[in-house]
Amino acid sequence: MKVFQTKKSLQAYLNESRALNKKIGLVPTMGALHLGHTSLIEQAKHVNDIVVCSIFVNPTQFNDPKDLEKYPRTLEADIALLEDVDCDVLFNPSVEEIYDNNEKWYLDIGDLEFILEGKFRPGHYQGVMQVVYKLFDIVKPANAYFGQKDYQQFLVISKMVDLTRMEIKLTICPIVRESDGLAMSSRNRHLTAYDHELAIVLSRTLNWVKENFYKKSIDALLEEAKLLISSNPNIVFEYFEVVDGLTLKPANHQTEKVVALVAAKVGNTRLIDNILIK
Repeated sequence: MKVFQTKKSLQAYLNESRALNKKIGLVPTMGALHLGHTSLIEQAKHVNDIVVCSIFVNPTQFNDPKDLEKYPRTLEADIALLEDVDCDVLFNPSVEEIYDNNEKWYLDIGDLEFILEGKFRPGHYQGVMQVVYKLFDIVKPANAYFGQKDYQQFLVISKMVDLTRMEIKLTICPIVRESDGLAMSSRNRHLTAYDHELAIVLSRTLNWVKENFYKKSIDALLEEAKLLISSNPNIVFEYFEVVDGLTLKPANHQTEKVVALVAAKVGNTRLIDNILIK
């Protein structure tokens, strides 16, 4: 695996590859990699000649400086995991390599920025779009891969690609779960054993809502879901919504594509999860 820290060196290598008509795929990450990330790389390898994984903990998407500070950084372990799945290229730039001083960014994507995650993390999606736009511009991939766990993020990036007319095919890949159902996340390493056990209620509740989608009204499903998650005082419920999978507006039983999304703080760790209902 080739490792690059600078835009210039990475682009020189990728330009040589493009001259040989090699197709490039990108998997953007913030590191602390797990099997969810490697599943994206494995999917990318099926249709691309060169797969680039970026590891960059992006400061502009954190609205809480403490959250940025404690975000896990495990580069040596990440490199070993990438080598295990035969990733071709790692791009691991510094903050100074990505951002200039006093840099400005704003892209209007409408309500999508302010609902669900956007409501609880103001400014988060502007930061996500800012860094992903930069990575797309540096790597110029034909394809880019994202995990379904960050479902709203995928819609945000799709909207950005449409508005900026970037010619990149985006692929959303299924959630990879622990054997007990907990969605894999870089943040899971902050969970105590007790917190981990509690956190399983998120995926169990999502599955219960899917199983009962046609048996109850959506309002009844939401009320029951909130009660299930809020029943333990060590879980701080944030939201549980059943929405249109294309717009994230409230769904009904006739909505063509339906997704349920949840967010809660378990112990000191904030977790999100979702499930495709139909």
